[in-house]
Amino acid sequence: MTTGQQDEGGNLERLNENLERIEELSQRLVAALAQKKPVRPALQAPDQELYMRAATAYVADMMQNPSKILEQQVSYWGAALKHYVEAQEALRSGRLAAPQDHTPADKRFSNPLWQTHPYFNFIKQQYMLSSEAMDRAVQELDHLDARDKRRVAYFSRQIIDMFAPTNFLATNPEALSKAVETDGASLVKGLENLVRDIEANEGEVVVSLADRTAFKVGEDLGTSPGQVVFRNRMMELIQYSPATDKVHATPLVIFPPWINKFYILDLKPQNSLIKWIVDQGYTLFVVSWVNPDASYADASLDTYIEEGYMEAIRVAKEITGEAKVNAVGYCVAGTALALTLALMHKRKDASVRSATFFTTLTDFSDQGEVGVFLDDDFVDGIEREVEERGYLHSFFMSRTFSFLRSNDLVYGPAIRSYMMGESPPAFDLLYWNGDSTNLPARMTVQYLRGLCQQDRFARDGIEICGETLSLRDVRLPLCAIACETDHIAAWRSSFRGIAGMGSKDRTFILAESGHIAGIVNPPSKKKYGHFTSDAPLADPDDWRAGATRHDGSWWPRWEGWLGRRSGRMVPAREPGAEGYPPLCPAPGTYVLSEPEP
Repeated sequence: MTTGQQDEGGNLERLNENLERIEELSQRLVAALAQKKPVRPALQAPDQELYMRAATAYVADMMQNPSKILEQQVSYWGAALKHYVEAQEALRSGRLAAPQDHTPADKRFSNPLWQTHPYFNFIKQQYMLSSEAMDRAVQELDHLDARDKRRVAYFSRQIIDMFAPTNFLATNPEALSKAVETDGASLVKGLENLVRDIEANEGEVVVSLADRTAFKVGEDLGTSPGQVVFRNRMMELIQYSPATDKVHATPLVIFPPWINKFYILDLKPQNSLIKWIVDQGYTLFVVSWVNPDASYADASLDTYIEEGYMEAIRVAKEITGEAKVNAVGYCVAGTALALTLALMHKRKDASVRSATFFTTLTDFSDQGEVGVFLDDDFVDGIEREVEERGYLHSFFMSRTFSFLRSNDLVYGPAIRSYMMGESPPAFDLLYWNGDSTNLPARMTVQYLRGLCQQDRFARDGIEICGETLSLRDVRLPLCAIACETDHIAAWRSSFRGIAGMGSKDRTFILAESGHIAGIVNPPSKKKYGHFTSDAPLADPDDWRAGATRHDGSWWPRWEGWLGRRSGRMVPAREPGAEGYPPLCPAPGTYVLSEPEP
C-alpha cells in the first residue's frame, strides 16, 4: 500500500470515527434539551407592544413623509445592487477576487478570507450594508418616543448581531477551514462543548466563558491571607492579615456587590486590590455576601443595610477599638452604601469617616445601556418570577449583562467553542464572571421599582428602615470612581448621583475602560489611565472637557486621598479580637456556595 493510500485510509477512518461520535453526541444533545424548563416570555424579550409602537411609527413616517422612506429604500437597494454588479464584474473579468470593500472595520471579520475570498467577502459586504440600512431605519423613526427608540435600536441590533454570517458554519470561513483541516474533529469537539454546556445548564444554551476546572477559589483565586471574624445569615466579614508593621488607625470596610462574589477584588496577587490595600498599611475588612435561596425571599434592602452594612461597621469598630471606619461600596453595594450613609445621618450615627464609591448609580434618571431592561415588560416578568420562586436565579442577571456585550460575551465565545472546537480559556476574570449569585425576591423588586424605575432616592426620597432617605442626606467626605466605557453603570449617571449628594467634600475620578477592567487596574500593569478635575461637579460633559488625563492606575491617587482620612499609624492588628475569634480562613464559606438549580 502506498503512502497516499495509507493517508487516505487513515483520513477515512478518522472521518467515520467522528461521524459515530456525532451520532452519540446528538442523542445526548436531544436528551439535554429535553431538560429545558419553560421560561416566562417576559424574561426572554420585550413586550410585543414595543414592536407594535415601532411599526406604527414607521407607517406614520411612511404616510407623512414617503420621500424619506423611499430614500432609505433606494439608498439600500442601490448600494446592494452596486456591490452585486462589482462582484459580477470581477468574475466576468476572469479574476477570482473580491471587489473593493468600503465597509467599516469589524473585528468579527478579522480573518483574511473575509477580505480576499469573493464568496465570503460578498456575504460580508451584503450583511454590513443590510445592517447599516436597518440601523438607519430605526434611528430615523420620527414618531417614536425617545425611550422606545433606544429600546428598539438595542433589540434590533441584537437581532442583527445574531444573524451575522460569522455565527453560522456555512458562512464562516475560519470554522470551515478548521473542519477540513481536522477531518471534522473540530466539529465533534464543538458538539461536545455544546452538549456539555447544555447539560450543565438544564437545557439552556449558556456558553462557558472560562475553563471551570482551571481554578479553585481559595487555592488559585481569593488567596489573600485573612480570617472570617464574624458571620450572620447575610454575610461573612473577613479581616485580612496585615502585611506591614504599622497600619492606619482607621479601618477600611469594603462592601462588594452581591450580584457576583467578592473575589473580583482578589483574583490573583498581581491584580488584587485587597492585597494592594493591605500592602499600603490598612486594616482591611471585606464583606462576603450569602448566596440566597428561597428562604431569603423576604430579605430586602433594609435587611442588607441592617444585617450587612450596619453590622459590618459595628464589628470592625469593636475589633479595632476605633470610633469610625472608612467604607467602600462597589456597584449595587455602593448604591446600598449611599442609602446606609443617609440612614446614619438621619440617626445621627457618625461611625463612617469617609466613603468611596466604585461604579455606583444613585441617580437613575438616565439608566444607560442597562435601561433597555428596566421597563415594565421585563420588570413585571421578574416580579412574577420572584414571587413564585422566592429569588431571582443568577442565570437571568448573568444573561442580561452578557447581552449588553453580546458579540464579546455570547457570539464570539460560542463560535470559538461550538464551531472551532476550542476549549474555554483558563481566564480568571471570565471564571469569576460565571460565578454569579441569586438575588432575594423582595430586595430585587424593591431595587428595580423604587430605585431604578422610580428614582426615588434622587427625587422625593425612599423609605428604608423606617426613614425617608434622599441623596442630600449623604453628607460626609466622599470619593467616587466611575469608568468611561462602563455598560452597566454609565459614568455620567454615576457623576450625577455624586453631584446630588449633600457632601461638600467630593472627589470624582473617571477611569478608562469598563465596569471591571477600569476598577481592577493595578499600578503594575501601567495600562489604563484616569481623569481628574478640580471643577465643580455640575455638568458631566463640562467636567470631562476640562479634566486632566493621568497615565496609569487611579489606585495610588485614591490611596493618597484615603490616607489623609485614615488617622495616625498604629501597630498592625492580627485578625480577630476578644469576642470575635477567627471562624475560618479567608475566603470563607459563603463564597463557595453554588446557586440553587
